[in-house]
Amino acid sequence: MLNKLTGITERFEEINQELMEVGDDYERAAELAKERSDLEPIIQKAKEYQQAVERLEEAQALQDSDDEELAELAQMEVAELEENIPTLEQAIKTMLLPKDARDERNVIVEIRAGAGGDEAGLFAAELYRMYSRYAENRKWKVDLLSFNETGVGGFKEVAFEIRGKGAFSRLKFESGVHRVQRVPVTESQGRIHTSTATVAVMAEVDDVEIDIPDSDIKMDVYKSAGAGGQSVQKNSTAVRLTHLPSGMVVQCQDERSQLQNRMRAMSILRARLYEIEEQKRREEIDADRRSQVGSGDRSEKIRTYNYPQSRVTDHRINVSSYNLTGVLDGDIDQFIDELATRDEAERLAAAGLEG
Repeated sequence: MLNKLTGITERFEEINQELMEVGDDYERAAELAKERSDLEPIIQKAKEYQQAVERLEEAQALQDSDDEELAELAQMEVAELEENIPTLEQAIKTMLLPKDARDERNVIVEIRAGAGGDEAGLFAAELYRMYSRYAENRKWKVDLLSFNETGVGGFKEVAFEIRGKGAFSRLKFESGVHRVQRVPVTESQGRIHTSTATVAVMAEVDDVEIDIPDSDIKMDVYKSAGAGGQSVQKNSTAVRLTHLPSGMVVQCQDERSQLQNRMRAMSILRARLYEIEEQKRREEIDADRRSQVGSGDRSEKIRTYNYPQSRVTDHRINVSSYNLTGVLDGDIDQFIDELATRDEAERLAAAGLEG
């Protein structure tokens, strides 16, 4: 850790020197100012840590003083500093971890009903509401992108965008298979059924990050439909895009114009393709280190919602909540916080910063 801090301090001093010499090159000055701004919190925390270590050494030297009052004060300071220094160390280690450039981005969430027929569709709709409420509680904006309803108020699939600072950093752990256990309304003998829905969380991607040639896209237009298949527009404004190289299909119908729906569909397609590439990259980097936390493996059952016991269990971290109603109303931070903590610990270990 100290070696890394030394390198960062040297780079910080280099930036300050270069800023004084950069002259009228405003573009370079802006780049340097941005890098300096990124390093500043680490430099500040490192100074705070160094000062605490120095104070500890001074206080330890005074513990055996013949002046009893001074020795007592020194012992109190030693106790306080020995408690604070590990916290400062942990904060610095966390700051030294490579940042995921996607963490601050908006997200596109896709929920698909899995096994369980109509019951799975209803569960998919409940998950959509859960994430919508979570976003609302954080003052984030939710935009419905596309949906395919069942006849009983559920979703075969639904895609929506959540816009807000740090959305991906919080929701990226939600990718995977969610399972519900309950007695369906149509079940006359009171038997518990198990149904599933798959959640995919993808960071929003800029055009420049994923270049999709027009020749790779086939676009079909059709009339959008409302609940129960009712036609809600006379014009063909709904858009279906097919990515020819992969066969991936995206459709959007919630916007009022064909152009808006195409833009929305392209946004989803870019996010999907970027996620595929990112997954390949992660697998290459982590070939020798497999962690369930944050892996985003969509075949993995990550969480169970058990209605008879009013229990929600996240299987990756073995954490349960017995407030099912609250969880479905958007209270999922208890899971996200623990998942983020475990993910950080894994990354610290991989970077050799644990302990």
